[in-house]
Amino acid sequence: MGKIVRDYSKPDASLSSTSESTKSTSITEIIDGSGQCKFSDYSLSKDIETGRYIESRAFMAGGYAWKLFFYPRGKWKKDKEYISIFIALASEVSVRGHFGLQLLDQSQSQLTDFKEMLKEDEPFMITYSHNICGINRFCKRTLLEQSGYLKDDCFFVHYRISVLKSRKICYSIAVPPSKIGQHFAQLLESGKRTDVKFEVNGETFSAHKLVLAARSPVFRAQLYGPMKDENTQCIKVEDIQPSVFKALLHFIYSNALPDMKEFTGMNSKRASTFMSQHLLAAADRYGLERLRLLCESNLCKDVAINTVATTLALAEQHHCFQLKAVCLKFVSTPENLRAVMHTNGFKYLRESCPAVVTELFEYAARVSEPSVLECKHGNEVILDDGTEVVNVRPRRQVKQRLAEASFVV
Repeated sequence: MGKIVRDYSKPDASLSSTSESTKSTSITEIIDGSGQCKFSDYSLSKDIETGRYIESRAFMAGGYAWKLFFYPRGKWKKDKEYISIFIALASEVSVRGHFGLQLLDQSQSQLTDFKEMLKEDEPFMITYSHNICGINRFCKRTLLEQSGYLKDDCFFVHYRISVLKSRKICYSIAVPPSKIGQHFAQLLESGKRTDVKFEVNGETFSAHKLVLAARSPVFRAQLYGPMKDENTQCIKVEDIQPSVFKALLHFIYSNALPDMKEFTGMNSKRASTFMSQHLLAAADRYGLERLRLLCESNLCKDVAINTVATTLALAEQHHCFQLKAVCLKFVSTPENLRAVMHTNGFKYLRESCPAVVTELFEYAARVSEPSVLECKHGNEVILDDGTEVVNVRPRRQVKQRLAEASFVV
């Protein structure tokens, strides 16, 4: 049994040439097997009807078990003057490959020319117990009986089977993660080639118009739209703190939240919560949806007695339904409700969003035990059992109290 290896090397088409770190090469092995199969008592087989066959013993070739089927009067009626030879798998697999069959001339110990099933570039596919491949008109019966192929009432069929086996070899190249966000952040910090300035409560920030326009639809309209500001060299920004605007620019350039401790100058959870509150409002103002959701997620994790009322008002103002649901659930317990009612944030919530306070009391009255509150987009807040708690009607926009909030803890 011989073995030939052919390399059909090409990159996997499903992989991108620029973004993937793994390439694959397809290797096809051709495993050859050959041998002879003896069919005895030929004279007894001449009375077998067309379509009936004599089965050989199983033999191994190309790593699989096979059998030959000899049809003395052909497999089909149109071929009844011929013998038919077919091959079938005896292994429970599917195989792709080629095969050839020959008669052995016993008088001269020579082989006839190979009778190939298919061209080499068109391999057969054969599946165990489902199909067989072969040659209907392998040899005319009269030719077989008058030749040296038949001797001592037996003849030999020489077979050659080539099995194609394909496998992939993957080549993995370590590709470092993208640093585009870091590079843009460095561009912002360097101040090179900036073409617009923002004045925020006495502080000035420089930036690049194209970067801002690419990231924010509000900046795009403000800098390039038909209603753009007359003075785009220095734009005055109201109702936002300098540290918040700086953090906003950091996200626009780097696509990542800044280090809250670095931007607030404090190492406290409450300061981080305040920064997330301010950034959420700024993200909504400038149409930065991903930043808004990141801040909403952080505020959901950091709900606390001293900040939940302000966060609830913020969620109502900026239509953050999931954040609002988390705040309502947190405040609805009797112990938390009593504690929250004594905070300055609750006073602000009662003054700016009285309808939310009413909604809070209605919800707390309905919740008799802890349950998971779910929100869906729209104007409905529902419990985990599907019971509607309240219809959330559109509220009037409240004043930007956050702009006046202090980071002093």
